[in-house]
Amino acid sequence: MIILANTTDIHINGPSAVAIGKFDGVHKGHQMLLEQVIKYKETGYQAVAFTFDPSPAVFFSGGKEKVLLTRDEKREWLESMGIDVLIEYPMNRNTADILPENFIKEVLAERLHTKVLVAGEDISYGKKGAGDLSLLQSLSKEFGYEVNVIEKLRYDEKIISSTLIRDSVLEGNMEYVGRLLGTPYSLRGVVSHGSNKGTGFHMPTANLIPSEDKLLPPFGVYFSKVRVDDCEYAAITNIGMKPTVSDKPVVGVETFLYNYSGDLYGKKIEVYLLQFLRPEQKFETVELLIRQLEQDKRKGQEYHFGGRY
Repeated sequence: MIILANTTDIHINGPSAVAIGKFDGVHKGHQMLLEQVIKYKETGYQAVAFTFDPSPAVFFSGGKEKVLLTRDEKREWLESMGIDVLIEYPMNRNTADILPENFIKEVLAERLHTKVLVAGEDISYGKKGAGDLSLLQSLSKEFGYEVNVIEKLRYDEKIISSTLIRDSVLEGNMEYVGRLLGTPYSLRGVVSHGSNKGTGFHMPTANLIPSEDKLLPPFGVYFSKVRVDDCEYAAITNIGMKPTVSDKPVVGVETFLYNYSGDLYGKKIEVYLLQFLRPEQKFETVELLIRQLEQDKRKGQEYHFGGRY
């Protein structure tokens, strides 16, 4: 997959099918939109995902936003789906002020050679977000592209959106999040050396330091699974700051893998959060913590193996 980032000097040779969106989370609605773009590869078009970086909401608010997918995670997701070109178009004062008609003419038609634009009903672009679906459709013949409109996907009578997923993550409702995404919510990273206290508790863990911009669910313990070296393992994961054994304000992700033997240090793993078990808490003694960890481990056995382990 070709990535065009940090530049407005973007050009694509040959015709393209383009999807415009934020694609935070790449949820089921996003997947449906992107799959339509990818289908046009059969006709010789390049499949293009067009995003703004930062997103308009972040740019105009001047703040920072926790994301469902980090930049690297999003890139990996889109590449795995079959996107040929990812455009991370810089959002700044100049690009924010482009007139919607000029965005269609100069960016979509002249630079991307767009022949098919796949868009949601609420698409917006151009100065003050004034560009909409109606304008795209009205200029389609003039600039030689067709518009493929994708209706909003619903689940449980609610429109699937990044906002709905983000709110559900913050509530710790990971089962619901998994249904909206089509896959469990996950955290990726390279296993680093921790305090090694888990080994003393007879629960050696794989330790990750999450990206600062990654949206995390409430601190606590989760039933999980881990993908490493193209294999999956049942697991149980703690997200938090380990208040019983540490006074450092560092958020970590610690995962105990059932049925795994070997050295994970330095390996890239993906931790899928399946279900919330209990909130993180500070125990009066390490002995009470160890007792609770054994209970967590047994509950994980019941969840994954029906008690057999």
